[in-house]
Amino acid sequence: MLQNGLYAITAEELHPGRPLLEVMEETLQGGAKMIQYRDKKGTKKQVIENARALSALAKSYDVPFIMNDHLDVALIIDADGVHFGQDDVPLVEARKLLGDNKIIGISTHSLEEAQHAERDGADYIGVGPVFKTATKKDTQQEIGPPLLREIVESVSIPTVAIGGINRHNAVSVIETGVTQVAVISDVLQATSVKEVAEIYQTLYDQGRKHV
Repeated sequence: MLQNGLYAITAEELHPGRPLLEVMEETLQGGAKMIQYRDKKGTKKQVIENARALSALAKSYDVPFIMNDHLDVALIIDADGVHFGQDDVPLVEARKLLGDNKIIGISTHSLEEAQHAERDGADYIGVGPVFKTATKKDTQQEIGPPLLREIVESVSIPTVAIGGINRHNAVSVIETGVTQVAVISDVLQATSVKEVAEIYQTLYDQGRKHV
């Protein structure tokens, strides 16, 4: 079961000169409840090495480690789970390879996709983009908090809101009832990643009072 709070996703390009593990450990020190490793450019060897190190780091904080897309890497390092997009490995096929004890998350962009992911056996869904985001260039149209709330209320599995979330709009997102909020730029570009991660946990606690 996903714990309420911050879902941290890697993006090394946002913190040039700062080691990946150092930055991600700061998110964990600040209270992040999940770590996802996302790497579209590294060599397979680099991805495996980083994934193994991040998995060990997450385990030391008793937080699930999720691999983005790379099913083979997830199997090699025994990751806690994998997160897929709509055009990646079909969930049913991934489940055959990963087994029932691994976490599988799916990115969704509509009510229909969310309900379909739940029917197929997803353990959680990513929902977004909630707002416009500069992190992903090939993003879908923003859905906004009202549709996010509708999606959250239509499924029984945990939900992770993603896309354009910052300290100014986070509470409006959390008030929809989402399980976690995925924040990339606002956390990873911060001077003190730990402090900003802590701020999001505080915002989460405030927002949940109104759910």
